[in-house]
Amino acid sequence: QAGKRFATILDELVADLPRLREPVGAARPLLNGAVAQRMAGAVWPHRDVFVTPMVAVAGAVADVMLAAFTAARDLTRVYVNNGGDIAFHLAAGQSFDAGIVDDADAPGVDARVRLTYDMPVRGLATSGWRGRSHSFGIADAVTVLARSAAEADVAATLIANAISVDHPAIKRAPANSLSDDSDLGELPVTVAVDELPDDAIEQALTAGLARARAMQDAGLLFSAYLSLKGQVMTTGAGTPLSAVGGAA
Repeated sequence: QAGKRFATILDELVADLPRLREPVGAARPLLNGAVAQRMAGAVWPHRDVFVTPMVAVAGAVADVMLAAFTAARDLTRVYVNNGGDIAFHLAAGQSFDAGIVDDADAPGVDARVRLTYDMPVRGLATSGWRGRSHSFGIADAVTVLARSAAEADVAATLIANAISVDHPAIKRAPANSLSDDSDLGELPVTVAVDELPDDAIEQALTAGLARARAMQDAGLLFSAYLSLKGQVMTTGAGTPLSAVGGAA
């Protein structure tokens, strides 16, 4: 089932690609494919900031593939990990444990999370300037738990974008100078973050935490873990996210 569904996804996305690359404005994007519609739905609540549906592509693909795996099946635990944007299925009484890595270039388990059947969480995503996609911010890692992988994907991206500060240690370049087809055009994205003073790190994380808490208050995420240069902030009532070594 999953193999048959995946064979159709890329063609569907290509058909909607021009509209998926456009910033979301006052009118909700009219899209045809199931993945594209999930992308648009995930970004729509965030239309007050610059965002294109492309920020949700990895999570939306994971969600659609999970649906293909589980359709008309009695499965206990399933996860689809699309490069760190993860969709989950859990039967009653089941759980998943996951480790969070702040820096993929120096991998180690920096935090842990347990997802259980009774939690309103079926998606986990991580974003930051070190990742596969471009970021406006300087976060090493922002991991979000949300109702779906697409929703977690968008939230993690936008929180990571908000973790920023003006400092000469931060290097940026136009997105389209790094990727010709970037949906971010000439907007400056982070390419390097050298050593920062503690007050700059705290200022950047605090800005991201404010964005995360606003999303939490709006019901757009369950909890979030924000990391920069060894400092960590978290949000989420009864959050299952716990930093290794007790950082908070």
